[in-house]
Amino acid sequence: QVRLVESGGGLVQAGGSLRLSCAASGLTSRNRYMGWFRQAPGKEREFVAVVRWNGGHEYYADSVKGRFTISRDNARNSVDLQMNSLKPADTAVYSCAADSTLILSSIRDPGAYDYWGQGTQVTVSS
Repeated sequence: QVRLVESGGGLVQAGGSLRLSCAASGLTSRNRYMGWFRQAPGKEREFVAVVRWNGGHEYYADSVKGRFTISRDNARNSVDLQMNSLKPADTAVYSCAADSTLILSSIRDPGAYDYWGQGTQVTVSS
């Protein structure tokens, strides 16, 4: 059974930083993609960043490129999302997602992911 557990959300002022972590259990495929989506109140879930486990290729939404960095940790079987220069527009519930059967053209589609964490709240105050 696959389980994704997020940690690291919280409240921060605009311009500040937060680091999210997602630990996976029951998921060992090196062909997986693993990453982050977010959903603000009244909005659809949107892609943030994902990393391909085999090779470490990283993909970002334009809105976070240059501010957020995703990384994987083989030893902990986890992915982290370092978020810098946070803006109030980044306020959302951030959810970890993973899938072992994705193709590259689907990585930004939340409906393509089989496994999800419970989500963690990130609030950026102005």
